[in-house]
Amino acid sequence: MVRVAVAQFSPGRDKAENLRSVAELTARAAADGARVVLFPEYTMFTASRTDHRYVESAEPLDGPFLSDAADTARREGVHLVLGVNESRGEDAAHFTNTLVALSPQGESVALYRKTHLYDAFGVKESDVVAPGPIEEPRTFEVDGVVFGLQTCYDLRFPEVTRRIVDAGAQVVLLAAQWVPGPLKEDHWRTLLRARAIENTVYVAASGQSAPAGAGNSMVIDPMGTVAASLGEQTFDVASARVSAERVEAVRVTNPALAMRRFGVTPLQED
Repeated sequence: MVRVAVAQFSPGRDKAENLRSVAELTARAAADGARVVLFPEYTMFTASRTDHRYVESAEPLDGPFLSDAADTARREGVHLVLGVNESRGEDAAHFTNTLVALSPQGESVALYRKTHLYDAFGVKESDVVAPGPIEEPRTFEVDGVVFGLQTCYDLRFPEVTRRIVDAGAQVVLLAAQWVPGPLKEDHWRTLLRARAIENTVYVAASGQSAPAGAGNSMVIDPMGTVAASLGEQTFDVASARVSAERVEAVRVTNPALAMRRFGVTPLQED
């Protein structure tokens, strides 16, 4: 059994301030017994619009932001998962929206580069964000529980979560900046619960709080029950225990994965 925490705050353009928030919320979560702490999408840097400022803020994965975050993971003895703006070297016009998992030793143990870009609801993320490659999902394990990674808009594509579950994940860690708007909070809650129920897995989701995000970070169990949530709170953590045994027990009651007759195949470009 592992305690997982979702941290909720509103990152800004000051990376140092964002790192201080990460350190404080991680310490709170660790004091409550959390072994895995999940932060939102764009923890590193968030501006009022997804534009050139994000590209200019981007860093390599061995840059100073993740180096400082790794210090927090080591100090608190937790797996720390957070969203960063990853630079693309020769591509000066785009960055990659990357979710990184750091071990208690400060090492990168898994990452996910956002596959589906948020070109919807009046936003065009692809102007400055490069989509991540379609590759085998990467997972990491803590005390016998397997964790996978996913980011924000990917939540609207059920096949993304299914591939992560097929890779062995029992807990899906989803980082988001779920932009507020008409019915958006309802979509968020509905989709999170659907992904948990249809895949019989835990879903832990960390969303940015207001003004840039809709908040409502939560942990959902494999039957769709909300085990912990934060609502509209602007700076806080919530946690819940997850276990491989609970996943196995639910899959006996609801053997949907074993009974399915269709798989997931990436679409081939012409």
